[in-house]
Amino acid sequence: MADQRKTIEIKPVTRVEGHGKVTLHLDEKGNVSRANLNVLQLRGFEKFCEGRVFWEMPLITQRACGICPVSHHLASAKAGDAILGVEIPPAARMLRQLMHMAQYAQSHALHFFHLASPDLLLGMDANPAIRNVIGLIEANPELAKKAVWLRSFGQTIIETLGTKKVHPNFAIPGGVNTALAPKAKDEFLSKVSEAIAIYRVGLDIIKDFQTKQKELMASFASFPSAYMGLVDPQGNLELYEGKLRLIDPKGFILEDQVDGGNYLSIIEERVEDWSYMKFPCYKKMGYPGGMYRVGPLARLNVADGITTPLASKEFKEFKKLGNGGMVEGSLYFHYARLIEGLYAVEMIGELLKDDTICSTEIRASSSKYNEEGIGVLEAPRGTLFHHFWVDPSGAIRKANIIVATQNNNLAINRAIYLVAKEYVKAQKLTEGMLNRVEVAIRCYDPCLSCATHALGQMPLSIQVVDSCGKVLEEFPPQASIPNYQR
Repeated sequence: MADQRKTIEIKPVTRVEGHGKVTLHLDEKGNVSRANLNVLQLRGFEKFCEGRVFWEMPLITQRACGICPVSHHLASAKAGDAILGVEIPPAARMLRQLMHMAQYAQSHALHFFHLASPDLLLGMDANPAIRNVIGLIEANPELAKKAVWLRSFGQTIIETLGTKKVHPNFAIPGGVNTALAPKAKDEFLSKVSEAIAIYRVGLDIIKDFQTKQKELMASFASFPSAYMGLVDPQGNLELYEGKLRLIDPKGFILEDQVDGGNYLSIIEERVEDWSYMKFPCYKKMGYPGGMYRVGPLARLNVADGITTPLASKEFKEFKKLGNGGMVEGSLYFHYARLIEGLYAVEMIGELLKDDTICSTEIRASSSKYNEEGIGVLEAPRGTLFHHFWVDPSGAIRKANIIVATQNNNLAINRAIYLVAKEYVKAQKLTEGMLNRVEVAIRCYDPCLSCATHALGQMPLSIQVVDSCGKVLEEFPPQASIPNYQR
């Protein structure tokens, strides 16, 4: 007899930033026929930026998120530089890069050690009551302490430069507003070795998991796609500057050394009626065939090399996983993320060894405004675009922001479909099956607040609903679910 359930809902997706749910659509036999990531909050930042002066954008846009505000802060500042038409002083560029690398160090540590590792270390079928950061602390308290220290290392640099760990006041159009004191430089530099050591512990963990779960790593949410990221003129990984490179599923270059200001020549955005999050795609291949991925996995796939020694060694090992082609499995995002974290800490060390970073020449000015400015960089989750059009007074006429999670939107939906189709059996539904769908999403470390701007309640439940709308099962029971108001 055919299963009568028509949809399974997972809401919200847990251990990600922001609010979203997954709807699994079933066929007449109860098998998954379609899967959608529904992001149901209203995105408002582009509209309420209108009328504000572009000088305010580094402070306003970062309020989209409390996890990756530095990325928005710096992207808006870069767009402001373009509006002013200035090259910022060398020390200002280095200080922005220092804050950017500190953001990578703490953000990648947060995701791997606190959000992703419970699934890897405790098991995807583990009791959800322990499959979380608290369970991880109980299982491995020393590892948890190292992760907290690593986050503190990055956040302390951000706080020193921008007065706050979250939503800093630092980058401005034309440069930065505070110089770095030599004493602080030396203090941060003294901690780089320990940060490197902790990231190498994380790499040992993921490589051990890859050895024991080789087939799972290669097959879980694995699919061909294009990839996009920034590279330097030699094709090396670049996170703050660089030009856009986009490659096809076989690694052939589709676009290379594209200036970020020309992003609209290769990217277009589409919408669907089941999500407020937009769907960017590669313009020349159309929608949805122009799906591409961004973020750690994509950046390492598009890059030819990494310039720091320890991360370069890991990068070469990563490339071997593709056997001459692309590394496609979504779980490899975690390996790539840790390599980038190692690179970020090494870059912090290189920046701090140069005394130029303590120069007090940190601002450039201009007496005229260009009509538009575009700031592009690699946020921890992927390529981020801030595009502002201004009037003669410098007020924003129009704003367009494309965040990493939007760039990954088509790919995330593809990943959850493949995992749900393989693992979810409606006739014998288990929490572990549904968690695997969430694991696929967590590989991409999505930031739904950045992509949509969150409002409203967050109901912590997973529901199985029949064709008449009747709730057949609920995980956990509604009576035990607290409501949280934002």
